[in-house]
Amino acid sequence: MTATAQGVSAAGPAAAGGGVRSRPLLLAAVAVCAACGLIYELVLLTLSASLTGGGITQTSLIVAGFVAALGAGALLVKPFLGHAAATFVAVEILLGVVGGLSAVTLYVSFSFYGTSSAVLLVGTAVIGVLVGAEVPLLMTLLQSGRSGVDARGSGSLLADLNAADYAGALLGGLAWPFLLLPLAGQIRGAAFTGVLNLLAAAVVATFLLRGELTPRARRTATAALLAAAAVLGVLLLRAEDIETTSRQRLYADPVVAAQRSDYQEVVLTERGDDVRLYLDGDLQFSSRDEHRYTEALVHPVLARDPERVLILGGGDGLAAREVLRHPTVGEVVQVELDPAVVDLARTRLAGLNAGALDDPRVEVVLDDAFRWLRSPAATGFDAVVVDMPDPDTPVLGRLYSTEFYGLVAAAVAPGGLVTVQAGSPYSTPTAFWRTIATLDSAGLAPTPYHVHVPSFGDWGFAVAQSGGTPPGLSLSPAAPPLRFLDDAVLQAAGVFPADRRPQRLEPSTLDRPRIVDDMRSGYVG
Repeated sequence: MTATAQGVSAAGPAAAGGGVRSRPLLLAAVAVCAACGLIYELVLLTLSASLTGGGITQTSLIVAGFVAALGAGALLVKPFLGHAAATFVAVEILLGVVGGLSAVTLYVSFSFYGTSSAVLLVGTAVIGVLVGAEVPLLMTLLQSGRSGVDARGSGSLLADLNAADYAGALLGGLAWPFLLLPLAGQIRGAAFTGVLNLLAAAVVATFLLRGELTPRARRTATAALLAAAAVLGVLLLRAEDIETTSRQRLYADPVVAAQRSDYQEVVLTERGDDVRLYLDGDLQFSSRDEHRYTEALVHPVLARDPERVLILGGGDGLAAREVLRHPTVGEVVQVELDPAVVDLARTRLAGLNAGALDDPRVEVVLDDAFRWLRSPAATGFDAVVVDMPDPDTPVLGRLYSTEFYGLVAAAVAPGGLVTVQAGSPYSTPTAFWRTIATLDSAGLAPTPYHVHVPSFGDWGFAVAQSGGTPPGLSLSPAAPPLRFLDDAVLQAAGVFPADRRPQRLEPSTLDRPRIVDDMRSGYVG
């Protein structure tokens, strides 16, 4: 930067002596605005994942739509460059309001209407257009009052502007996942970002562009800033009440516990004797019939009286409860990603799971199952229970891949069995049979079966072993008395009706997570 720079103002003598000192302040404001702009995009992406499951397609649409809106914003602002100062302040106020309210608007619309796609698209477009308008306005402001600007000087200005913009984007990209989201949550995090955006606009209007704003424009900007700050202030104060009210609309029963963990939204509802656990809005179990699901998942894999059992997922402790009932089991390793689910299992769910996760035979490992299976500890298990949520996102889809099941196969001792929850062969038959094909592709010969769980409908599983021969469906003679499952029920579970015959499908892999597309293609009635 050279001493020939005359500042950002065209106000002549009114700005004299302030140009060189004010440009760093303006570039700092640019960095703050860029950080806010990126955070708004990350808010949209985060909400897309938590409300609708996200996914590559929706993520790509949001990112592509945002980038396209940036270009549109740059074009749409051209007629206003003659009033760059007032327009810039207006843009930042609008960004603060729209971005700050984006999370709560999406969340409330989803809770009331069951969808937020339209709001998501509109929010992406509006925020993108406003962010896209910033650079042309800033270039105009940075060059105003400068006479005889040559190509080198323009290039220097653009370099300073880009450096501040990208530095701010880096700060925003780090602040959202490591600071705002874990400490404030989505609604308060977006609102706080909006307040920061308004603060940057106030600094620019008060200290940098005062000479370029007419008294009327200054009064208008001040009133708009105060009104916008008041709206976001109310949101910050009432965010918890709004979230609680909106969340309750998503569930038929009263919410007794709710937490946004680092990985998902964990919600527990209770009505009478019916306790239900939801992860990101998906039902995991109902206490009225979970014994059907849990017995069908666990006891077929214990048919050969194992001593060491590995449970992947199942952080609610219900699978561990059933495993521990088998008399030959002496050691259980429970691998669960989310500490929030484990904490719930050890407190509010301890009565349902009989305190399984605090049993001295159980070692709880807080880790990603995919990562843990590559550790030296993942070997020599007589039985493995895979109790993962449905693969409706790419993150979960990798836990239903050939590569994942290959690691599971390596963890099983010779003669050991693996059991997997595989979704509904009635409602999502392609995803069910895709799971069966994927197990087979990993060298785990599967035997599919299904039972009726009232909360879920017709629900499917697979028991598998290494080698070319699928195992039979049987219970151990040492099995404890069960509420639902017996040998006759289990034998019948291996029969599939004519309208849900087995399908021969390609496996799901990390490279081609076909099972995610299967889940998103909709339910078959």
